Amino acid sequence: MSELSISESVKRLGYARNNQVRLYGQVFEVVSDPVSIGDHLVFVDAVELKTGQVRRVTIPRTIVQMARRGGHAA
Repeated sequence: MSELSISESVKRLGYARNNQVRLYGQVFEVVSDPVSIGDHLVFVDAVELKTGQVRRVTIPRTIVQMARRGGHAA
């Protein structure tokens, strides 16, 4: 699967610009589209709602694997 299609699949799973997601015990507002580097590293830029800080957040490997298989969020 190409890096572009992995990013698009991750986006379809909810990790898209203007969506709120809960990752690593924090709630984030996603401010960028997913970016894929290599086979297993995907990240987004997001604002941590609690602090207002912009962070580059790595998408969990399980989500990336689900995206690679073309799966759907539960």
